[in-house]
Amino acid sequence: MDFFDRFAIPHASPAIYASMVAIGLTVIAIIAGLTYFKKWGYLWREWLTTVDHKRIGIMYLISALLMLFRGGVDAIMMRAQLAVPDNTLLDSQHYNEVFTTHGVVMIMFMAMPFIFSFMNLLVPLQIGARDVAFPRLNAISFWLFFMGAMLFNISFVIGGSPDAGWTSYFPLAGTEFSKSVGTNYYMLALQISGLGSLMTGINMLTTIFKMRAPGMTLMKMPMFTWSALVANAIITAVFPVLTVALAMGTMDRLFGTNFFTTSNGGMDMLWANLFWVWGHPEVYILILPAFGLYSEIISTFSSRNLYGYKSMVASMVIISFLSCLVWAHHFFTMGQGALANSFFSITTMAIAVPTGVKIFNWLFTMWKGKIRFTVPMLYSVGFIPLFTIGGMTGVMLAMSAADYQYHNTMFLVAHFHNTIIPGVVFAMLAGLTYYWPKMFGFMLNERIGKWAFWFLSIGFVLAFFPMYLTGLDGQARRMYTYSEATGYGMMNMISFIGAGLMAISFALIAYNVYYSIRYSPRNIGSDPWDARSLEWSTHLPTPEYNFAITPHVNSDQPFWDYKKKGHNLFPGKIEKIHMPNNSGLPFIMSSIFFVWGFSFVFAIWPLLIIATIGIFACMAYRSFEKDHGRYISVEEIKETEEKLGGAKL
Repeated sequence: MDFFDRFAIPHASPAIYASMVAIGLTVIAIIAGLTYFKKWGYLWREWLTTVDHKRIGIMYLISALLMLFRGGVDAIMMRAQLAVPDNTLLDSQHYNEVFTTHGVVMIMFMAMPFIFSFMNLLVPLQIGARDVAFPRLNAISFWLFFMGAMLFNISFVIGGSPDAGWTSYFPLAGTEFSKSVGTNYYMLALQISGLGSLMTGINMLTTIFKMRAPGMTLMKMPMFTWSALVANAIITAVFPVLTVALAMGTMDRLFGTNFFTTSNGGMDMLWANLFWVWGHPEVYILILPAFGLYSEIISTFSSRNLYGYKSMVASMVIISFLSCLVWAHHFFTMGQGALANSFFSITTMAIAVPTGVKIFNWLFTMWKGKIRFTVPMLYSVGFIPLFTIGGMTGVMLAMSAADYQYHNTMFLVAHFHNTIIPGVVFAMLAGLTYYWPKMFGFMLNERIGKWAFWFLSIGFVLAFFPMYLTGLDGQARRMYTYSEATGYGMMNMISFIGAGLMAISFALIAYNVYYSIRYSPRNIGSDPWDARSLEWSTHLPTPEYNFAITPHVNSDQPFWDYKKKGHNLFPGKIEKIHMPNNSGLPFIMSSIFFVWGFSFVFAIWPLLIIATIGIFACMAYRSFEKDHGRYISVEEIKETEEKLGGAKL
């Protein structure tokens, strides 16, 4: 019986029992549906074993949307708990678990797969490539991320959720204060998904540097590809730091080492430094691809070339450099001294300068442009003032002396969300709407999309702007309740109403997908937005090989030159195309990684040893496997091109 007690939830509640039932019913429904409609073979052939970058991008997208729902439920629960004084909806332990999982899910399992979705979908198409440099590595990158996300998300029904905050600071995250396996889940799930992220970074850098179309120099790449290049450079630089920190934290919890303890030579601040050496550049890993999406969208719907191309590139490179020099601004109140505080205060303020350059470049792009206020453009325009406000409050937090007032209050929570939601979530929804026809061959409904935008924007302002006021008035973050005498009640109720409006917005987005699947026309052509960059020169839907003929590029907007200036974008002839074969090995190996992580969480050593052997067996099999891919014949290419509407020659 002791063995099964290890899997029990230490702080169970009716909501968790309801979640167990819901998860069980969902799994049964999926299995029954696949069996009834005889889709097991289709699922295996077309999705579980695919190495096509476009399908992997769609799987990242689906995962991100599911995690957005998961993290959104946590957010509603937190705002509901704080809506009125002395609320008892959640107790302190449950609230700790909710805000911990909310942060991890939204950053690691929602925002990261969203940007990887667009990187997978767009980068090969924007640079004129057939696929990424390492298609199988791309597949295992996704499945490692997915298995890490699933491992983290079963924690709240098997063993208990982590409860030490999304930063998981030691000694709070140590076994003395976090006795359940929740923090073990945190350490292992992030380790597994982080390996996938690091592989993606290496893969994308190689793809961009080695697989660009003829004529596409670095300074002729589309802005999103530039943003992906810079973001993946940061990934390869800082994700190994997270990997090492998580390994050390795991050893502290499971093997009794003393890296982060407050005794026996340990140093709890070492974890904080290692975490933020990764954690603050992580913010820019998210925001830079979002900036790239905004650049593509604003240029398209302003009917103008992007203003200040070189300065946009330079600003991203400068941001990436400075992002690695600001991590200690999280420690202004921790006694590190005036000299260190001054240095990190200056670097934190300095990073606002290249960001401001980008804001002005977007404004100048729109100046005298013929602006079309489509849904993607609404998100892009709405982002500018909201993000600017978030940036200004960031400069306030950068003043080390003033930070003693702001630190660990709701002011900081408001600032963070004021940058991440307009900066990342708005960009992802803009990109989702803009590239939806590229992924699925039809457009989302504009009217429903605009309703969703306004609900989200108004809800965002109502949800987070009151937090600036309550934070300045002393309301601490992570505080699960407050008394009526504090006077925070009205502002927190407004925040709850705003969160409700945001929930309605996401419900409208989900309804828009359903409505558009049923009613949107399919005969929209291959260029429904009158776009400018290379990814729109392919068919809808895009064939497996992307381009029948390798494009030749002469500017950073070659498709626009092809349409308006007569540039011969496809000067060659159709030849046979080499493509990789599908493989089930990435899915199988990642599934074994899931078992490996679960075994580690609960210290089931025999199963851990078996899983470890299985992982190395998969690696050995791949090392000796002889798979040289396949060729698509000229006849098959011509047949596909005719079916899709004729080659663009």
